[in-house]
Amino acid sequence: MSVELWTYILVGMTFAVYLYIGYYNRVRDTRGFYVAGQGVPAIANGAATGADWMSAASFISMAGLISFMGFDGTVYLMGWTGGYVLLALLLAPYLRKFGKYTVPDFVGDRYYSSVARVVAAIAAIFVSMTYVAGQMRGVGVVFSRFLNVSIEWGVIIGMCIVAFFAVLGGMKGITWTQVAQYFILIAAFMIPAVALAWSLTGNPIPQLSFTFSDIVPRLNQIQVDLGFTEYTQPFANKSFIDVFCITLALMVGTAGLPHIIVRFYTVRSVRAARYSAFWALFFIVLLYTTAPALAAFARYNLINSIHGKTVAEVQQLDWAVSWEQTGLLGFDDKNGNGRIEMTPDPVTSEITVDRDIIVLSTPEVAGLAPWVIALVAAGGLAAALSTAAGLLLVISSSFAHDLYARLINPKATEAKRLLVGRLTIFGGIIVAGYFGINPPGFVAEVVAFAFGFAAASFFPIILLGIFDKRTNKEGAIAGMVVGLGFTGFYIIGNRFFGMPAFFFDISAQGIGAVGMVFNLVTAFVVSRLTPPPPQEIQDMVESIRSPKGADQATHA
Repeated sequence: MSVELWTYILVGMTFAVYLYIGYYNRVRDTRGFYVAGQGVPAIANGAATGADWMSAASFISMAGLISFMGFDGTVYLMGWTGGYVLLALLLAPYLRKFGKYTVPDFVGDRYYSSVARVVAAIAAIFVSMTYVAGQMRGVGVVFSRFLNVSIEWGVIIGMCIVAFFAVLGGMKGITWTQVAQYFILIAAFMIPAVALAWSLTGNPIPQLSFTFSDIVPRLNQIQVDLGFTEYTQPFANKSFIDVFCITLALMVGTAGLPHIIVRFYTVRSVRAARYSAFWALFFIVLLYTTAPALAAFARYNLINSIHGKTVAEVQQLDWAVSWEQTGLLGFDDKNGNGRIEMTPDPVTSEITVDRDIIVLSTPEVAGLAPWVIALVAAGGLAAALSTAAGLLLVISSSFAHDLYARLINPKATEAKRLLVGRLTIFGGIIVAGYFGINPPGFVAEVVAFAFGFAAASFFPIILLGIFDKRTNKEGAIAGMVVGLGFTGFYIIGNRFFGMPAFFFDISAQGIGAVGMVFNLVTAFVVSRLTPPPPQEIQDMVESIRSPKGADQATHA
């Protein structure tokens, strides 16, 4: 069978599974809608967290970044992995013990302020909308190549699918859908990596073949021969301070991501939250330790497949023609010598490759079986849709639960709150679809912006809210406004209005680390200059940190 037919079969089967799970797990109350009734087993929640975590940025874009940037691309690997460990060990158990549905819920109650709740809800919506735009872009890229539709229609199809199981099943439907999506995406990522490792090194274990074979020295030499820096040379594309700031922004941004934090509210107890964090880390490690190997293999194969080939030879490559039709791969014999050549200078290079196609195109470049190529397409869709669903639920809960039910209409019935939550998902997905069609950057870049916003808004306030009794509502509000305001100004000005990276040449992807520091310092200083929190709030913070009664929430 052809790649297209295999793709229709596998994508159709997986979509049918998602839709069935969403329908089977439909909910009729807000507790089931937002936290799955707090009845998800730890291992299932771990798999769902892994799928929620490994978005289109991890599956589609991260290996592409490492493939293009070499050592410097590993900032995404280090930041995202380190951030999850920070979240799982430092914050998640305490937040679960607090016993609330959402991060704005925590902020509003911990800082005894409706204003703080509103600021946190707006920040959660802002972070999530930025993040989900990257996921919709990933969906469009997959559909445009493998189902022969435009990126625009690919985004629209993805919007419809995710809207169905997110609106109908809420967190319960999303969680069990994400469990299925995890196993699809990890199989789709690992199978090509194993096949490439075996064909290039004779070792089927990607991590070992990458470390103990000569593939990286060979790639280093190829890069040097073409005029590039060595693949493993550090700080070839970015300065040390920028690499440090991007890594830190991704790390602390991870620990402040509302759609990941809420996952720890779906289990029965704090102990279950800790176990689910362990399982999630195990599931995540499988992909994240494989990504550097797949990136190197993909880079090696891509160069050897097209560099130096004649125009006629390239035109005979089915995969090259197919990807060229999407507009994400381009060839142009600029010097007229009849050969396609790759150079470090974009002006002279005759090969243009979108970073987001590296993982998706690698099975075709390597000549793997059509069903493997189709499986990768299904895996890319699973990664994007799983995260998009979780983010849409955060947008829904931030508006319907934290703003509408708590502030606008506290007397609203359960049915009306649920209706508002579902309508909010529809609104959120329309906005996300627009930015998926008109993205401000490639997938991982857009996602990095979301992490920067999360780092600058949530992480300091959550950290201080747990470990510093003296932090008060004035400090929290001022910190969030300063951190998010500075970061938003820098990213939007740099990406949309041509503003230079004026702060020590730190890129827009890394400026969230600076915003985080501004937030932390502002919150700490303002809290010391204003009255302390009420005694009952300080006692509550003590109870959250106390290990006594850790198997059940002490504050509701």
